[in-house]
Amino acid sequence: MTALMTTDSDLLLTVEEAAQRLKIGRTQMYSLITSGEVQSVTIGRLRRIPAECLAAYVSGLLAAVQPS
Repeated sequence: MTALMTTDSDLLLTVEEAAQRLKIGRTQMYSLITSGEVQSVTIGRLRRIPAECLAAYVSGLLAAVQPS
């Protein structure tokens, strides 16, 4: 497996990997992290996004557009 390939079982993703999963750019991903829309964790100096936080973000987007 190369460094750019991720599997659905990865617990933590790099910012670039998370952006790829959402089909957005790296800068937009950092904006989502900075605004708090997507949660992230730091491990030492590394920023990682838990895969479940991406799922929660997408669920929130879906909930916002679905009629009550």
